Amino acid sequence: MSFADTLKQLPKVSHLEAIQLIDAEGAVVATIENKPGQAGSLAVYNHLAQLHGSINIEAAKKGVELYAEHTEDARANPGKHPNIDRLISIAEGQLAVLRVKHVFAV
Repeated sequence: MSFADTLKQLPKVSHLEAIQLIDAEGAVVATIENKPGQAGSLAVYNHLAQLHGSINIEAAKKGVELYAEHTEDARANPGKHPNIDRLISIAEGQLAVLRVKHVFAV
């Protein structure tokens, strides 16, 4: 299934302004905003957090699958897709589990 088709099946994120990814020390290591170019990643990370409670190894592996054709591009071009790169690093045990904090739209 293509990434565009996958996005149609994920929960909507119109109620979210952003998601903050938080490391074990409590530092915000990344923010994914609800704006063009990031809204798809927001939907993926929101879905993973709902299913797994955090971005752990299992969540990251599922996320890598959800990104479909973009995962291959991310592997071929490190740095081009930082949100996919992060999931790959977690799935491969190179990056620790991240907690997710939802920032709700007002």
